[in-house]
Amino acid sequence: MSHLYYLVGPPGAGKRTVGLALARRTGAALLDNHLFNDPIFRAYGADGVSPLPDELFDLAETVRQAGLAALRLAPRHLSHILTNHLSGGERGQEVVAELRTLAAERGAAFVPVWLECPQPELEARMGRPERTERLKLRDPGLLRALLERGGTLPPPPDALVLNTAELAPDEAAQRIVAFTRVGV
Repeated sequence: MSHLYYLVGPPGAGKRTVGLALARRTGAALLDNHLFNDPIFRAYGADGVSPLPDELFDLAETVRQAGLAALRLAPRHLSHILTNHLSGGERGQEVVAELRTLAAERGAAFVPVWLECPQPELEARMGRPERTERLKLRDPGLLRALLERGGTLPPPPDALVLNTAELAPDEAAQRIVAFTRVGV
């Protein structure tokens, strides 16, 4: 059976890093949220420290929907890993429901994984060089404002919750694989 892993967490929680470790373990294709965001953010000139206009996120959503359309067409035996930060609220719940439906349409097991990390650690991670290279949020003040404004969507009851401040990426990936064998 194929899997649709969905790694959700705030900026800096290690979604892409854990996703890469999970991809190495499972062979699943990693579709990191920046795969969809970067073409739009790069064209705009995003620098990771200046606020972005809401219209850019609408454009990135158009790219994400095209990616999901391709995923729907992919051979059913292929597994995928998607990453995202979902703010609390109705839109976040809609995205989770959308991906559950997509997994069901593909006959894939949906594996929700919420990555948590204490805010001081998230803020400390903002300065890592790879965040600059990947056009990721780098300003601790903007991170604080984002988390104060919307937080992160609470995990659904069937989600695996991992604290990435306490786990190395490979250990987190190992726990996801073990959870998949037991919980799905």
